[in-house]
Amino acid sequence: MKAAWIYVALGLALFLAVILPPLLDRWRVNAPIVLVTLGLIVGVLPGFRDLDLDPVTHGSAITHITEFTVLVSLMGVGLALDRPLSFRDRGSWRNWSPTWRLLGIAMPLTIVGVGLLAWGPFGVAAPAALLLGAALAPTDPVLASDVQVGGPNAAETAEGNAEEVDEEDEVRFALTSEAGLNDGLAFPFVHAAIFLATVGAFSEWGARWVAWEGVGKIVLGVAVGVGLGWAVSRLAFTSRSEDVRFATAGEPLVAIAALLAAYGIAEVVGGYGFLSVFTCAMAIRSFERSHSYHHDMHEVIERLERLLTLVVLLFLGMALTNGLLAHLDWMGVTLSLALLLVIRPLAGMASFLGHRRSRGLQGFDKRERVVAALYGVRGIGSLFYLAYAATHADFPEIRWMWSVVAFTVVVSVYLHGFTAPFAMAWQERGEQSQRRADARS
Repeated sequence: MKAAWIYVALGLALFLAVILPPLLDRWRVNAPIVLVTLGLIVGVLPGFRDLDLDPVTHGSAITHITEFTVLVSLMGVGLALDRPLSFRDRGSWRNWSPTWRLLGIAMPLTIVGVGLLAWGPFGVAAPAALLLGAALAPTDPVLASDVQVGGPNAAETAEGNAEEVDEEDEVRFALTSEAGLNDGLAFPFVHAAIFLATVGAFSEWGARWVAWEGVGKIVLGVAVGVGLGWAVSRLAFTSRSEDVRFATAGEPLVAIAALLAAYGIAEVVGGYGFLSVFTCAMAIRSFERSHSYHHDMHEVIERLERLLTLVVLLFLGMALTNGLLAHLDWMGVTLSLALLLVIRPLAGMASFLGHRRSRGLQGFDKRERVVAALYGVRGIGSLFYLAYAATHADFPEIRWMWSVVAFTVVVSVYLHGFTAPFAMAWQERGEQSQRRADARS
């Protein structure tokens, strides 16, 4: 009977995934907020409140479901970015400067801040404290749609020619590209927490961790993604055979095939599959940038992402009213609020100190820095990292950590979901004022 109720919940989530988006777009309501709230309500209804939604018991299933959801989102993010990145073009690397700063400064500072707060004042064991920092640091690519760029070539000029819309919106580009890359780059710190819990002191595994988890797996993941993305693009756009020239036929399911292949190959050879999927999407996007095929692929990925996201959020809401928050205490609440309101904003602001955009782009002004620093949305990626680590090591604090991470994700959904439209409008007004001032000067 309980299994039947799960099917009911799945059917409800999928049905809502079809009918909600157009309604919410019309009413300008954030879909994650609606689904989490609906899950909270459904979770207390007869038949649903007795479901076994314990994340510790079902850790393996949660790992795979959240893993695939994040993978689909990463593919969508990579296909959505219009700004090119070339290994041989220094200018393109400079144009990604906000991304590198968020990844290289803000994310490590966030991990350290959360880890030290949990380990020091709150007395959490070092492995669990580090895992919390690693799981909660990445900006989530799934739930950050309100502060991300649109799809590929999302705007068109009056003449009907596509233009690269993210070039002028530095905040949306920075948060989108950060979300695409930091899920893979958080993995070394998750592995470090696992090693602390299973092997012991840093001196016993530190050298191997730096060389393999910190460098080797990243290089392999990027290499697999770029190589596969290049091969898929050659087939799709320039193959001599029309049968395999997917762009001509407009076959968007190639995006899903590329996603699965990139992740699978990277994991088989030992690399980070998340990085592989994102770089594969970026490599595909670099071919025939104005071609409508990119939009077709992004559209099918976006639809699949929407379905998966709504299912996960509905079940998360149901779990919240079925005991997921049972182990939440004042320390967990303090840690969560400190991350969202203090640690991430300060780390983000620190990462932009002294930042100037590269040639041809305006300065990264105060409003842009504030919005980019504040809107590090936490979401499904955090659930995946915690579930993944829990299936690879024993953490005595695991139930408390599940309560803390779930609470953080839900607070982020409501906090960022309600305020993002106002924050982006505030930032865009600043941009408009700056353009008017430049025009007068």
